[in-house]
Order: sequence, then C-alpha cells, then structure tokens
Amino acid sequence: MIQGTLFDIKQYAIHDGPGIRTTLFFKGCPLHCWWCHNPEGISPDRELTFKPNRCLDDCSLCLTSCPESALSKPDGRIRVDQDRCRVLGKCAEACPTEALEVVGQSWTVDEVMREIRKDRIFYERSGGGVTFSGGEPLQQAEFLTALLEECKKDGLHTVIDTSGHAPFGRLDSIRDKVDLFFYDLKHMDPEKHREMTGVSNELILDNLSRLSETGSRIQIRVPLVPGVNDKVGHTRRMAEFLASLPGIRDISLLPYHNMGSQKYKNLNVSYSDPDTEPPSKDTVAGIREVLEDQGFRVRIGG
Repeated sequence: MIQGTLFDIKQYAIHDGPGIRTTLFFKGCPLHCWWCHNPEGISPDRELTFKPNRCLDDCSLCLTSCPESALSKPDGRIRVDQDRCRVLGKCAEACPTEALEVVGQSWTVDEVMREIRKDRIFYERSGGGVTFSGGEPLQQAEFLTALLEECKKDGLHTVIDTSGHAPFGRLDSIRDKVDLFFYDLKHMDPEKHREMTGVSNELILDNLSRLSETGSRIQIRVPLVPGVNDKVGHTRRMAEFLASLPGIRDISLLPYHNMGSQKYKNLNVSYSDPDTEPPSKDTVAGIREVLEDQGFRVRIGG
C-alpha cells in the first residue's frame, strides 16, 4: 500500500491554479529558503507545533499525557524537550484547545482521493482540479505518481508546484500526467542561490531547460524577496534565460510577505530575517515592466 506524508489539505483553493482547487501540501523539501512561508513543510518528519494564544493558563493535560515527559510549563508557556519528544501526539490529543498540534500525517492514496472527490462538482463548474504543493512533491515520487494516475483516471486537471530540485527522471516520468507545472525560480546565480536556499540552482535550471523541451506547459513563479532577487539587473538576466527556452511565456511574481513568521515561533525555529519588509509597489512594477518588455505575460500573485 502506497503511503505519503502531507501537512495540510486545502479545499476551495483559488490561488493555486485555474478554478477552484484542492491543494495537497507534501512534507519535506530539499531547499531551506529563509523566507519560506510554509516552514512546516521543510522537514520530512512529523513535528509538534505550539500556539501559545490558545493555551489555557490553568491546564496541564498535555504534561500529564506525554509518556516521554517531554513537556514542561515553567513560565506559563509550554516548553518541549526536543531530545525527549518523539512526536507521538498524545499531548495534542489531550489538548482541549488545539494549542498543540502534530504537523504531518500519513495518508494512503485511497484516503487522499476520497478527500479530493468530495469537491469534484466545484472542479467541474470552475475549471479547477488538484494542485500538488509543499514542501516539495517530487520528494515523495511514488506517492505523487500514484495520486496523479488516479486523478487522470478521474479526468481531473492537475498542477504541480515544484522547486525543480530533483533528478530529471522524476519530472520526465510524470509530465504526461501533469497539465501545468508551477516552476519556482529564486535566483540566477548558483552561489547566491546556495547562500539563500542551501542548494545550488544548477540542477534547477538544467531541469527547467529539459522540461521546456518536452512541450510541457510551464508557468514560472518568482518569489520576489528584497535584497535577494529584486534588482533590475537580476531580472534582465532571468528574462534572457527564460526567453531562450521554448514555450515559456507566463510568469507570476510573488512579492515577499512575513505572514508566516508566526509559524516559525510555533515550531520553535528562528526566523532568519524578521525585519525584511515587502517590496515596494514601484519595485514590483519595475520588475514587471522588464519582463513584459521581453514579451512575457506577467501577473502579480499566485
């Protein structure tokens, strides 16, 4: 029985592809982008998250339910001993306010398809379908392939949102089951890319070149992060590269925001640059103009 790990299933999604969609968030990613707004998707393992605003001052049910004695509450805030915690989930089950939650659940293909099929009428009426996001869906190739096959049997439109950092064979083996690739580009310089994400971009760019030659439909998505990739010179370099590839004409600019910073606190993980502000409207407009001058169709947002 094929199984995989998801950290969320979002129904009625309207920013993850055409129409109304169900978005599946796969757990685990080979990149560690400091601005990531889904930090719970980076580790492939189950994690415990704590939302202090939901915690009751006079409650200690989680402490007494933990078989590893990994929880304490010395200052009114739950503290987790990571060396002891095995993320069994007993504390989350006992918590009456869902202040504690286990992120990452194992699903079978049949279980996921039951969730997807619940909203089929919305897909049909809106031209929607299913989006595979994350994390990085290609990290769980067998699970992803099985889900894609079932979706195509059902005649559902499919989108994959990918960083492109995986062996090309994984992309090549599923491309006939994918109606649209959302392909993320962060930076054109390999060393700057490594500095910002933990990996070089060489595999990512090579895979994009090879995928474009297959005739697959691809939409480029650029997270626009101040101080990282918001300069006109970098945009021109990206535009020149993309213009050399066949069939790529659609680009989405995704302006940085820090709305996911609270997730880092809940996971007890430091947020690398909490003082970064979103790019200005003028900056976004300037980058859009450069890309449109090169003949690309550009939209702001997902």
